[in-house]
Amino acid sequence: MTEHPGPSEHPRPGEHPLPGQHPLPGARPDRGEHCAPRDAGPAPGPVFTRTDPGLGDFALRALDPLTDSGLLHGWVTHPKAAFWMMGEARPKEVERAYLAIAAHPRHDAFLGLHRGAPAFLVERYDPARIELAGLYEAEDGDVGMHFLTAPGEVRIPGFTLAVLTTVMEFLFADPAARRVVVEPDVRNTAVQALNRAVGFVPVGEITKPEKTALLSFCTREQFAAARGARS
Repeated sequence: MTEHPGPSEHPRPGEHPLPGQHPLPGARPDRGEHCAPRDAGPAPGPVFTRTDPGLGDFALRALDPLTDSGLLHGWVTHPKAAFWMMGEARPKEVERAYLAIAAHPRHDAFLGLHRGAPAFLVERYDPARIELAGLYEAEDGDVGMHFLTAPGEVRIPGFTLAVLTTVMEFLFADPAARRVVVEPDVRNTAVQALNRAVGFVPVGEITKPEKTALLSFCTREQFAAARGARS
């Protein structure tokens, strides 16, 4: 169904904040590290919608680890999702990873829909506390992001760019968000090209335990300028 450039990297679900740290822009209140999972119920409603002029309606809703993890398992273990680094994960491991994210006050996960059907995964996190703590000079209003498009048989030209544009609009819909921070694997040149298309500017390589990453930033103004250049 989708083109697949190679996604950003997989979550760090076990990390939790220190006392006195502040949640990411627009995050829910701290629900505690050991939040009990709720019973599965109807899928939550959308938290953000966007209509793409060429590809129609996109939406994001909160991920439900109990009901969505089976779907996600097929996505994150697909060979095209190698940069997500969950290729060997079992279904229960995927569920546990996203239950941990759901309990984390500075990490969120969302299921992306295209024309009502699940089509991509989004993670939003505080990069000063998760993933990049101590690895870069954080600023107020920084928000980290990972995204993954679902594998599919049919390639839709422009689909992944439309997904990333939707994700960026969602992040900047929060007035507290000033800059989006990403750290793709330096080998993931496809996603780097997409990042540049929406306004990201690489600032240099950083060494993480699992990879060498290309740290890149996109401010609200850079995103707006990139959109204007494409229109």
